[in-house]
Amino acid sequence: MKLAEIKVQNYRGYGAEASIPIDDLTILIGRNDAGKSTILEALDVFFNDAPIEKEDACVNGDCRDVRITCVFRDLPPSIVLDEQHPTTLHDEYLVRPDGCLEICRVFNCAAAKGKQSRIFARAQHPTAEGVSGLHGLKITELKARARGLGVVLTGVNQTIKTEIRRAIWAHVEDLQMALSEVDLAAESGKAAWDQIQLHLPVYALFKSDRASTDQDGEAQDPMKAAIKEVVKSHEVQLNSLVDQVKSELERVARKTVDKIQEMNPGLASSLNPQVKNKNWDSLFSVSLTGDEGISINKRGSGTRRLVLLNFFRAKAEDAATARHSGVIYAIEEPETSQHPNHQLMLLDAFQELCDSGKAQILLTTHTPTLARKAKREALRLITQANGAPHIMNGSEDATLLAIKDTLGVLPDHDVKVFVGVEGKWDIEFLKRISSLLHHADPAIPDLAGAERNGTLVFIPLGGSSMELWTSRLAGLDRPEVYFTDRDDPPPNSPKYAAHLIAWNQRPNSSGYCTNKRELENYLHPHAIQTIAPNFPLSIADFDDVPLLLAEALHSTNPAAPTWSTVVDTKRKEKASRAKRRLNQECADAMTLPMLRASDPSNEIEGWIRTIGSHL
Repeated sequence: MKLAEIKVQNYRGYGAEASIPIDDLTILIGRNDAGKSTILEALDVFFNDAPIEKEDACVNGDCRDVRITCVFRDLPPSIVLDEQHPTTLHDEYLVRPDGCLEICRVFNCAAAKGKQSRIFARAQHPTAEGVSGLHGLKITELKARARGLGVVLTGVNQTIKTEIRRAIWAHVEDLQMALSEVDLAAESGKAAWDQIQLHLPVYALFKSDRASTDQDGEAQDPMKAAIKEVVKSHEVQLNSLVDQVKSELERVARKTVDKIQEMNPGLASSLNPQVKNKNWDSLFSVSLTGDEGISINKRGSGTRRLVLLNFFRAKAEDAATARHSGVIYAIEEPETSQHPNHQLMLLDAFQELCDSGKAQILLTTHTPTLARKAKREALRLITQANGAPHIMNGSEDATLLAIKDTLGVLPDHDVKVFVGVEGKWDIEFLKRISSLLHHADPAIPDLAGAERNGTLVFIPLGGSSMELWTSRLAGLDRPEVYFTDRDDPPPNSPKYAAHLIAWNQRPNSSGYCTNKRELENYLHPHAIQTIAPNFPLSIADFDDVPLLLAEALHSTNPAAPTWSTVVDTKRKEKASRAKRRLNQECADAMTLPMLRASDPSNEIEGWIRTIGSHL
C-alpha cells in the first residue's frame, strides 16, 4: 500500500481539518513553526504509535477529539478476516468511492498521556436498516440479524462471519450506500485493522535535531543485526565451543568444591557450581573508522549526519523486507550540515528510490537548492493564514510564486543562466554529453559542474507548466536558454513552435528545437547496445528510441510474453524506465566518435556552447 493523503485535526497547530496529498516524493516547504514537522510526527503517531500527549492537542480545539487520518492507494488484493477465509476490502465495503482506503485514528488527549479512543474507516458502506455495522457483531449476533431480515442461510457456512455478512448484503435489494464511519475496534472490524496493519508501509522518521554519532541507536541497530546474522551462521560451531568450555569450567568448579569439602564441609554444602555465558552477539560492537583510523564520531557534523542517514535507510529497508511492504522515509531538513553538492546528490538518491517503486519520500526543507530541483508537483507549501496552517500544492499556479517569496526558490545572486528543458531526463542527457565534450575541449562547459556551483539552474518545464515558468523567469534579469524536442517530423511544425517563436523574440532569451524526434535519437546504437546487445544497429531520426529499447530489453527475457501481446499501458511503463537508462547509462557510454557519428552537424555541441557563452 502507498500513502496518498494525510489529514490532521485538533493536533498541535492544526485546529480545523487540514489535508495534504502525498506523492512518491513530497517536499514540505515553509518557514519555521509553519507546521511541517507536525505532519511528519503525526504520521509517526499513526504508523508507529509514537507517544501523544496532552500538549499535542490544539489549544483552540477539542482535546478529546484529536484526529490523524491516512488515505492509502494500491491496496492488497485480499485480506483474511475469519478462519483463513479470504475477502477483499472492497467486498467488505471498507473503501471510499474512489477505491482508496481511509483510516482515521481518534485520540483523547484530556489526560497527560493521550490514548486512542476510536479507530474507523471512512468508506462507502451500506446504511439501510439492519445491514450497517455488521463488522462489529459477534457471530451469534450476525445470525440473529440475518434471521430478523429473513435471510435464508441454507448453503452458507455459518461458522464464518464473512459469509454471513455477504448473505445479508446480498439479500437486501437497496443497501443505501453512503460515506460512513465503519468501526475497526471490535470483532471483524478489529480483524480488518489487524490485517491492514500487515500491509502498511514501514514509516521511518529521521528528525533534524537528533544526535549524529555512530553510537546512535539508529546507527547501531543495523550493525547489531549484522552481528546477529553472522553469529547465527556459525551457531553450531560456537555452541559446540560453549559446551566444551562450560563442561571444563564445571569440572574445575566441582573439583574446587571437593577441596573445600575437605576443609569446611558446611561451606561446601552451600555451594552449587553454575557456569553462565553471555550471548555471542553481545561480545561484539561495531564502529566506523576511516582509512586513517579516525572514528566517525570525530569527523565533521555533515559527514556524521550523512553516514547516520544511510544507517537509517538500511534499518528501514530491513524492516520493510521483513514485512514484505513498502517504506516511507520521512526526513527533516536533509540539507542540514550538507554541502550543496551533497544536497543535490541526496535529492537524486531520493528520486531514484521513488522511481524504483519501493519507497515514498517525505522531506521538509528551508533551502532553495532542493525545492527548485524537484518537480513542482512534489512541492507543498505550508503557510500561516489567520493563525492556522494553510496548504498550497505545487501543481497550483499561485504556489510557485508563493514559494519564491517564502524561500527565494530562484535566488539570482549567483545564477548566470536558466536552462529550460522538457523533463528531468533531458537534464541528465545534457549534463553527461557536456561532460564528454568538456573533457575533449575545456572551452565547452561542464553543465553538471555549473549546476553544482550555482551558476546554472535547470528548469524542467513540462508541458503544463511551461508558460508559467517562463513568465516567472522573465522578471529575474538572467539569460534564458530553452530546448524542446521536435516530436513531429517535417513538414509538420515542431510541437512547441509557438513557444520557440516567443522565446526567441524576448530579449536575452533563445529557444532551440531538436532536428530529430527527441534527444534520445542522438545516442549512438553502440552506446545503447552496452545494455541491450539485441538493440537495432541503426536509429532513424524519428524512431521512438525508448520504446525500441523497452522492446529489446523485454525480448531478452525468455519467459516474458511476446512484445505484440503486451498492452499499451505496460509498454509505456517499460518505455519510461528505458528512457531513464538511455539518458543515464547509455549517455555515459557515449564516446566522442559516437557523438560525431550520431550528430554530424554538431547540433548538441552548439547548444552547449551557447549556454557556455552565458557562463
